[in-house]
Order: sequence, then structure tokens, then C-alpha cells
Amino acid sequence: MKIEDVIKTNVEMGISKKAVLNIIYTQNVINEHFNEILKPYDLSGEQYNVLRILRGQKGCPANMCLIQERMLAKTSNTTRLVDKLLLKELVTREVCPENRRKIEVLITQKGLDVLSELDPKITENENKFSNNLSKTELEQLNELLEKFRTKN
Repeated sequence: MKIEDVIKTNVEMGISKKAVLNIIYTQNVINEHFNEILKPYDLSGEQYNVLRILRGQKGCPANMCLIQERMLAKTSNTTRLVDKLLLKELVTREVCPENRRKIEVLITQKGLDVLSELDPKITENENKFSNNLSKTELEQLNELLEKFRTKN
């Protein structure tokens, strides 16, 4: 469906505006499907992102700064996200013994189990979106999106 049909307009728009609107709309469609997968687990996309970052630490603790710099949404309140995951017993948080000002966060077994359950569902969702594109088209799309994000 063309973006003009989505926003119900027949007004001519510039190619740059059309590209930005297409990206925003596509992001929203992807997020809606993604959030539906996370809903039964009472997780937000940002909380899921924190869990994946912590799993990637392979048993080593992560501090708030490391989590924040790896987040997809840089505006996320990492402390609040970790607090919510703590209440769900998906992470632990402790003061670093060497530096008492540093907080260390670890994913729990329960958190790992939730991710293991979500992994195939997330992969299936990603595949549904990319099924009508060839490998070459997906590579090209990734290159174009990376190029689009790079400001001069």
C-alpha cells in the first residue's frame, strides 16, 4: 500500500518527505506486531532490549552505562527499565564490590528462559516482514537505511 493511501491524501509531496513518512509508518507497523508478541510476557520493547543486552554479556554483569549505550532507543530511562525487570525477577542488581558507586545488572535464569521462549516468535515475526524481499533486496534495504541514517 502506498503511503498516500495510508494517510489518505492526494496532495503531491516531496520525495524526501515521502521517504521519511514511509520509514515512520513502517516502523509503527513493525512495532505493533512486535509489541503483540511481547504483550503476554508483560514486556515492553525497551525491556526486551535490556534483556537481550544482558544475555549478550554471557554471564558477566553490565553497568547502567553499558546498557544505555547499547540500547536501540537512546532516550530510554535505563534505571526505570531495570527496576521493572527486577520486580519481574528477570534481572538482579547489585553494588559492585570494587566500586560501590557502580551498579551491576545480571540476567536471571527466568530472564534467559523468557528470551528462549521469545526467540522463535521474534524470528518468525522478522521473517514474515522480510519474506517478500530477496536476500539481495534485504541487503540493499539495510545499506540504504544505514546510508539514510548517516547525516552529513
